[in-house]
Amino acid sequence: MSYRTALTEVLTRAVAPCAELTALEGRFPRGAVTAFGATGLLGLTVSTEFGGAGLGLPEAAEVVARTARVCPATAAVLRSHYTAVAVIEAYGSPWVRGEVAVGRHLGSLALTEDATGGLDTEAQLRLPRGTAVRSGGVVALRGHKRGVVAAGEADSYVWSSRPLGTPDGLTLWGVPAHAPDLFVPAWPDATGPPGSSTSTVFADPVLVPAEARLGTDGAGFDIVLGTVLPWLLELRAAADTQAYHLTPVGVRTAESLAPS
Repeated sequence: MSYRTALTEVLTRAVAPCAELTALEGRFPRGAVTAFGATGLLGLTVSTEFGGAGLGLPEAAEVVARTARVCPATAAVLRSHYTAVAVIEAYGSPWVRGEVAVGRHLGSLALTEDATGGLDTEAQLRLPRGTAVRSGGVVALRGHKRGVVAAGEADSYVWSSRPLGTPDGLTLWGVPAHAPDLFVPAWPDATGPPGSSTSTVFADPVLVPAEARLGTDGAGFDIVLGTVLPWLLELRAAADTQAYHLTPVGVRTAESLAPS
């Protein structure tokens, strides 16, 4: 089955029926995310070596765009997931890549500390306030991240901190969402689409193994510039261009589910 066929089935069977409750009640679209995983769409951009579809940004943008016509919250979750997976594909562990490929792992981004959760402030990305302190094989991450999509719902976050051993730059980490002392408030922020579970995530601190580092210590900003921003901005643009397709809440036409 092609990814386009799989996407049409998921949008019809799992996303559209729940879109109204997602928008009106702010309910996270867990059923939709599960369906995306079961059909291989969460692993769309994971290498075939690990069981993914081996596709790239253009295909991810198409998935996000078509989903945005039906449910903006689900599209926001996919946008953050695919961007996080682009980093994981380049620097993450084979086990996590395999879990994403088979649909058992939802990723998200935890990179910003401002009130809006925006990724357009270069100075903020260059100088994260969160810290990382290593003791043996364990690193203690301390800080908070705002505007995290799927906060408390994702399986891991791509997290940024100050470097361990250099005065400048930043370092990226893969932080398991189930890690002790990682705290998500009960009420989401008002910065994301209703149902996207966009919220602040606190680490005070959270302990991760040293091998959870994504890339070289202090070189995270190069990853942000070369991977995170291109993926995030392209996927955000794909979703935004579909705004005119949105019908009133609860009315999902066959046209809105079909490929462009």
